[in-house]
Amino acid sequence: MKQEVLAGISVAGLLLPSAIAYAAIAGLSPDHAIVATIVGLGIYALLGRSRFAMVAPTSSSAAILAALIISMQRQVPQGALVADAAILGAGLCFLVAGALRAGALASFISRPVLSGFSFGIALTITIKQIPAIAGVTLPPNGDSGILPLIWHLTEALPQFHIASVALGVSALLSLAVLRRWRGFPASALVLAAGVLLSALVDLPAYHVGLVGAIAIAMPGLSWPALSLDDWSRIIELSVPLFLILFAESWGSIRGLALLHGDKVVANRELVALGFANAVAGLLHGMPVGAGFSASSAAESAGARTRYAGLAAMIVLIILSLWGRSLVALVPAPVLASVVIASLFHALNPGPVLRLWHIRRDEIVATAAALAVIGFGVLDGMMIAVGLSLLALLQRFSAARIARLGKIPGTHDFVDLARNQKTETDPRILMVRPMEPLFFANAERVLAVVADWAEADSAIRVVILSLEESPDFDSTAMDALLECQVRLAKTGRTLLLARVKDDLRDLFRVAGPHWLASDDCCFWSVSDAFKAALKRP
Repeated sequence: MKQEVLAGISVAGLLLPSAIAYAAIAGLSPDHAIVATIVGLGIYALLGRSRFAMVAPTSSSAAILAALIISMQRQVPQGALVADAAILGAGLCFLVAGALRAGALASFISRPVLSGFSFGIALTITIKQIPAIAGVTLPPNGDSGILPLIWHLTEALPQFHIASVALGVSALLSLAVLRRWRGFPASALVLAAGVLLSALVDLPAYHVGLVGAIAIAMPGLSWPALSLDDWSRIIELSVPLFLILFAESWGSIRGLALLHGDKVVANRELVALGFANAVAGLLHGMPVGAGFSASSAAESAGARTRYAGLAAMIVLIILSLWGRSLVALVPAPVLASVVIASLFHALNPGPVLRLWHIRRDEIVATAAALAVIGFGVLDGMMIAVGLSLLALLQRFSAARIARLGKIPGTHDFVDLARNQKTETDPRILMVRPMEPLFFANAERVLAVVADWAEADSAIRVVILSLEESPDFDSTAMDALLECQVRLAKTGRTLLLARVKDDLRDLFRVAGPHWLASDDCCFWSVSDAFKAALKRP
């Protein structure tokens, strides 16, 4: 238990300044983030299963919440009211997904797209902190991307205050150095130094802003009073908030679980995160998830059970009740530096550059980053999700077709293009689509196979290996029948190999009798090849 308490104290030292920073990102007062952190830690400790997950506000969800508030500004000027409804909407999405056992939803945002999105959002947040470091006020930018903001910053360069910039840069350099030591509470130490400087020096006299007083009243459960139209729009916009929270949380939870051999279930985590966000919304908090930095801090601090989260919650409650006067003295440039430092890991372009090096998914990752930079966080998130789905469809629809040959002396059939020492029979064409056949590729793939057969007058039998296709949709089924008819008209026979049980059941129900017979369907390519050799 002693180790859990020590880990909780260490994590609380990170979560408190992070909460203040993320509230600033969302455009809300710090009490929203502090309440959300306390709620998230407590509820997840009761319902979750990861011993390392620290459920609290995250930078990406704070940025999406800020974009959502801005997008609803005309209909609902009260940003806090929109935030409450959006968090409730995200919590509802989690609970519905958990009830439907839809844990696989996390896969709808691919890792390359998430890498590009994270880099774009980290860059966006970083640039949005520059006015606080410079001590200037810029026109509202909304969520239209960072290009207009960069233009306004360039115009405001003569107004930058030297003292504010110097303090912010000093804090940022200190954080960069101190964070080299894993588990060291760099953010807490830099904030403490900022509070000490603020107590000794009249910083506002030098045009250095302060966080100011934090009013934390005893939170009470309340339902946001919004019209049905407003609710429908907010629920719609809560979906990207839910997706990024779950993708980010599940990545952290699963990664740490695999590292230590722990077992976690996605559907159980959906429910835990759902209740945490629903209660956070009712108590006027912020969206919460298992952020990587806080969860990694718990793991490095030696957390062994979920009691570490409860210990961190208790420490935060104590700080919230008796440490508010100190938080009010935090200099704005220092807080902005803490925000930027919390994104150091996401500002690393390495994961995206690696994709360019291996030439896999580099376009979608880069496009996701540019979408956030050019169109804003909320639209960028929607574009990122769309890119994930388009990348999947593009990969499947552009399925490569391999011609097969037999390795001498074995029962193995391999790609002729990659293995030159193989045996073939000029009368038999053996092919394998390298992706599952479905509505987006079946007609093209089977048409190409028929074209290859018709282009060679010696070919009498076509063997189609379906090992990548455990099942068919109706389009693939119809395309297969059309291919068989086309081949039969030219005196050729179609045989199917590696046919799975589900596909055989479909053939018995929907296909002609010959399709499900043992004369057409084979368990292996070798069996189909032997049958083809016996045909005249």
